[in-house]
Amino acid sequence: MIHGKRVVVVLPAYNARQTLELTQAAIPRDVVDEVLVVDDASQDGTAEVARSLGLPTLVHRRNLGYGGNQKTCYTESLSRGADIVVMVHPDYQYDPRLIPAMASLIGMGVYDVVLGSRILGNTAIKGGMPRYKYLANRCLTLAQNLLLRQKLSEYHTGYRAFSRQVLERLPLEMNSNDFVFDNEMLAQCFYYGFQVGEISCPTHYATDSSSISFRRACKYGFGVLRVSLSYRLARLGLLVSGIFRESGGRLNRESLKAKLVEGSGTVVGGPGSSKRYDP
Repeated sequence: MIHGKRVVVVLPAYNARQTLELTQAAIPRDVVDEVLVVDDASQDGTAEVARSLGLPTLVHRRNLGYGGNQKTCYTESLSRGADIVVMVHPDYQYDPRLIPAMASLIGMGVYDVVLGSRILGNTAIKGGMPRYKYLANRCLTLAQNLLLRQKLSEYHTGYRAFSRQVLERLPLEMNSNDFVFDNEMLAQCFYYGFQVGEISCPTHYATDSSSISFRRACKYGFGVLRVSLSYRLARLGLLVSGIFRESGGRLNRESLKAKLVEGSGTVVGGPGSSKRYDP
């Protein structure tokens, strides 16, 4: 716990066999109450490794995508009594030692959402981020800041912490199951008036770091712009899309049963190369 708040770390995994153990070993267990792995139908034995490490592990019957994985992560975390949920990719690209700092900012009521930014501190390129990804990140972030009227250093980090109130309030079930889920969620946070903060996060890019194909990256980029435009239209009262509507779309644990391999939700025990979970 931290500041009396129960902290749950979620690892949305897909083919993360080679890096999962390294990631979980760096998580500060003095403040983290539980580490949960959700395996999105990996084919490399990720779930078996997770269980061998003693991590609670849920396994999807079929691959649902990055956003679909996060929906399961957050739904299960809430059911386990989490007050603060920290999501970190299990490819060891982000430094898990920052979890206490991110959770503290939420536990003390400073922010509702905290992002681990790869851009703050000028460490992205030094940490091995490909220059084309850095350029795309900066261009998309500029467009998003203009449309959302915010000043974030980046919207595309896979290192995020949320208060329980955020996860209970946002209509996350309305969001995409693909990579654009992250951007839809941030747009919702701003739309609903939650306070979003950032801390600098050194990153490490290696052969096992997540990546997506050029085609999917383009699809992601256009999706990001669509979300930002939808936010601006909703703010102007011209067109309110489903992801911003108050009614319905909240996380529902009853929907988990059909998504999971039988018994996976009760197995205690969550390394693969996660090649698809970071745009």
